[in-house]
Amino acid sequence: MDMEKIYQAIPHRPPFLFVDAVQELSENRIKTTKNILPEESFFEGHYPGNPIMPGVLICESILQSGAILISKKILCSDNSIPVVTRIQDVKFRKLVKPGDVLETEVEIIETINGVYFLKGKTIVAGKTVVSAKFACTMRNNTV
Repeated sequence: MDMEKIYQAIPHRPPFLFVDAVQELSENRIKTTKNILPEESFFEGHYPGNPIMPGVLICESILQSGAILISKKILCSDNSIPVVTRIQDVKFRKLVKPGDVLETEVEIIETINGVYFLKGKTIVAGKTVVSAKFACTMRNNTV
């Protein structure tokens, strides 16, 4: 999946887009990647001199991957966007530094009344750095 299709699936745009490519996509599972560049804006203020990617942004990569999965699964219309309704059991295990590549895997565990329950993890160099469970639903994008 190229960037244009990612842009169609979720409303996020740089610098708040944490998915560079979709490697695999099936009905209930997605694998994505994000290259963490040394010039990422968040490194300027997050541990200057010893840059570390904020854990919440790694979580955001998991959530965005799940949002792409749901958007593609239900072929949402232009006025509908995926919205996170719950995050739980988040575990931060390792630090992410400039030059790392996030490999994110998300799967749908269950769907109840339009709410999708998912679990995901992000891996760097074969080691899980963050894992989480979360829920999403589709909401009308009009204010």
